[in-house]
Amino acid sequence: MPEERKDKQESSDRVLTSEVEEAEESQEQSSLNYSSEESDDSADEEDNDDGSMSLLAHLEELRWRLIRSIAAIVICSGICYFFIEEIMSFISEPVGKLYYLQPSEAFFTYLKVSICCGFILALPVVFYQLWCFVLPALTIKERYIAAVIVPSSVILFLSGLAFSFFLVMPAALKFFGGFGSDTLLPMFSVARYFDFLFSFILPFGFVFELPLVIVIAAKLGLLTSKFLGEKQRYVIFFSFVIGAIITPTPDIFTQTMIALPMIILYELSYVIVKFILRK
Repeated sequence: MPEERKDKQESSDRVLTSEVEEAEESQEQSSLNYSSEESDDSADEEDNDDGSMSLLAHLEELRWRLIRSIAAIVICSGICYFFIEEIMSFISEPVGKLYYLQPSEAFFTYLKVSICCGFILALPVVFYQLWCFVLPALTIKERYIAAVIVPSSVILFLSGLAFSFFLVMPAALKFFGGFGSDTLLPMFSVARYFDFLFSFILPFGFVFELPLVIVIAAKLGLLTSKFLGEKQRYVIFFSFVIGAIITPTPDIFTQTMIALPMIILYELSYVIVKFILRK
C-alpha cells in the first residue's frame, strides 16, 4: 500500500510538472509573439518616420538650393549695378548716345539691365545648384548625359546671345538707321532701346539650342537622319515663319537674320545625327 501511494504521488507530480512546463512554454511563446509584433510595429513606425523625414529633407534641400540661387542672382545683380556705367556703355556701343524721356526711365532701365546681366552672370551657380539637387536621383548613365547636356545648353544659349549682339544687332541697327535723313533724325530712348535689344537677342539664344534638342531626340530614338533629310524643305519654310513670329520688327531683314542661323544649325544637327551619333 505505501508503494502504490508513492507511485501515485510520483505520477501526479510528473503530471503537475508537465502542466507547469507547458504553461511556461505557452507564456514564453506568447511573450515572444508580442515582442515580435511590437518590433514589427516599431519597424513600421521607423519606416514611416524615415519616409517622412526623407520627404522633409528633400523639401528642405530644395528650399536652400533656391535660396542660394536667388542669393547668387542678387549678389551678381548688385555687382552689375556697381559697374552699370561700363555695362551701359558696352551695350549702347552699336547705337551711340541714348536719351531718357522720363525722370525715372534711366533708373528703372539700370535696374532691369543689372538684373538681366546678374542672372546671366549667376547662371553657373544656378545650374550647379540644380545639378546638385537632381544628381542623387539619377543613374550613372543619366549623370553622364546630364553632365553633357547642362553645360552644352548654357554654352549654346550664350553663343546665341553673342552671335546676335556682335553680328546681327549692328547690321540691324545700320539697316534701320538708313531710313534717317536731315529732317528725320534717329533718337533712341534708353528704355525702348533696351526692350528692343532684349527682345532681339533673346530669340537667338533659344534658336541656338536647336542642335542639342535634335541630338537628344535622335539619341532617344524619336528622330532619324533619314527623317531629318526628308524634312529639309519644310525646315527652310518654317524657319522664315518662326523668324517672322519671334522677331520684334516686321521687316524681312530681321526675319532672315533669324531664319538663316536656324537653317544652318538644323543642317549641322543633321550631319551630327547621320555621321557622328550613328557611329
